[in-house]
Amino acid sequence: MTAYVVFIRESTQDPDELAAYNATVKPSFEGHPIAFHALYGDYEVLEGPPVEGVVIVSFPTMDEARAWYHSPAYQAVAQHRFKGATYRSILVQGVD
Repeated sequence: MTAYVVFIRESTQDPDELAAYNATVKPSFEGHPIAFHALYGDYEVLEGPPVEGVVIVSFPTMDEARAWYHSPAYQAVAQHRFKGATYRSILVQGVD
């Protein structure tokens, strides 16, 4: 079943670290079956605290999503995201 990874940026601490992340994350997708569904587009918070942005990506399976997220390539780049902002990241199985 399709798996979705939802990244919710709650607050920015270091814009330069986020810029480094954005400039270097693309190669981590190579060899992984990732599809983008939302990429910091227009949004409306219906419940809960305000957020700064949302990204939604999908993979064919939970295992493939985990393989990308835990890959050395992504984890090296993710260090910039960790330093740049507070995120909530969620992996959720879809329904087919």
